[in-house]
Amino acid sequence: MTELQKIIEKAWDNRDLLKEETTTTAIRKVIDLLDKGELRVAEPTKDGWQVNEWVKKGVVLYFPIQKMETIEAGPLEFHDKIPLKRGYAEKGIRVVPHAVARHGAYISPGTILMPSYVNIGAYVDEGTMVDTWATVGSCAQVGKNVHLSGGVGIGGVLEPLQAAPVIIEDNCFIGSRCIVVEGVRVETEAVLGAGVVLTMSTKIIDVTGDKPVEYRGIVPARSVVIPGSYTKKFAAGDYQVPCALIIGKRKESTNKKTSLNDALREHDVAV
Repeated sequence: MTELQKIIEKAWDNRDLLKEETTTTAIRKVIDLLDKGELRVAEPTKDGWQVNEWVKKGVVLYFPIQKMETIEAGPLEFHDKIPLKRGYAEKGIRVVPHAVARHGAYISPGTILMPSYVNIGAYVDEGTMVDTWATVGSCAQVGKNVHLSGGVGIGGVLEPLQAAPVIIEDNCFIGSRCIVVEGVRVETEAVLGAGVVLTMSTKIIDVTGDKPVEYRGIVPARSVVIPGSYTKKFAAGDYQVPCALIIGKRKESTNKKTSLNDALREHDVAV
């Protein structure tokens, strides 16, 4: 890995090296390791998460060394630089038409892909459901037993280039049409109600106590979150700005496999 990292870092600083076979071989090795789950753009540690910046660079450098090719899947035709992921049956992954995942994305055995999209560099762990029209962006990290509900948008790091990937930790429920982007981290067992939008600048306000507690870029573990708004003064007047409200904590006794609806109803919130 150390040798791979050195080659990637040099090529990142000097794109002329992309013409050399040693460099292209190293980049493709990185993508193959990502595809197998043996390498990750970000990985959990005892102190939190470590972002492997050089791996993300390897993903970015993969695009200029690839040529456009026609990809056929039955009557369907695509024209792209990145091959599609293959071999789902032997990997133990259920894939419903028209789910698409790119080579270089790791999808664990036991995962279900409804008609959805998983981009290169992403990591989707076991037992997770990527529901209809949900998207898992480039290099996003999704944990075990997560439910990404219909139309959820998990942002990537490539367009535009972001410093850190979005991280959804184990046993989270992400409600329909939620958007999580710009490296936001949703900690284990958190529940996002339908329509929550989280960016690094979004205020995430815990309103369960006597005084509000504000977070940015992170949803604390087992938080139950719904969309909200607050009043902000502008030159033209006072207007409502979107935020997210933590209205309670998911009970530790709650079955991790419970439905999103049940988890929210504990706090009298309908979806």
